[in-house]
Amino acid sequence: MRQDGGHDIHRNQRRCPVTTVARPTTAPPVRVAAMTDRPLEVGRLADAVSDPRAGGTALFVGSVRDHDHGRSVTALTYEAHPTADAELRRVAQEVASLPDVIAVAAEHRVGPLQIGDLAVVVAVSCAHRGDAFHAGRVLIDRIKAEVPIWKHQLFADGSSEWVACTDETPEAMPCPDAAGRTLGP
Repeated sequence: MRQDGGHDIHRNQRRCPVTTVARPTTAPPVRVAAMTDRPLEVGRLADAVSDPRAGGTALFVGSVRDHDHGRSVTALTYEAHPTADAELRRVAQEVASLPDVIAVAAEHRVGPLQIGDLAVVVAVSCAHRGDAFHAGRVLIDRIKAEVPIWKHQLFADGSSEWVACTDETPEAMPCPDAAGRTLGP
């Protein structure tokens, strides 16, 4: 052993002071907010909200199920109003402004989906798990209630139905599809 600055150090050891420094992040709180026709990747959104200040991350993954109200669903298509991207970003920014929210990410699919496909993924990170669960619930509930998205469900009996993102489709937001039809219920 030798003396080095008043500390005993073995010959094979190096002196490595440990310093913990809180580094503020420069990343914006809304890391991802988009409508997309590409398959969703849960890990990508979880990574997007990763932050050294976060002690809890809550994820919600919504997938296409094979039934709705007792009827067998075979497939569905999501259509979105042209303002859906902006509305999704607005909702994400408002949730990101909640106390203790560090980061949020959300993506919602548009286009044709099959049973089991991911339709929506939201991720929220906070210092504590309770805040992350709460903010994640607020985020998905507000997306479903406020972002103008319509679901066209196809049933096993050959019938279909349109389901609006809310119980009342806003009259101010008619949404024609590529063929010029107005979407919604």
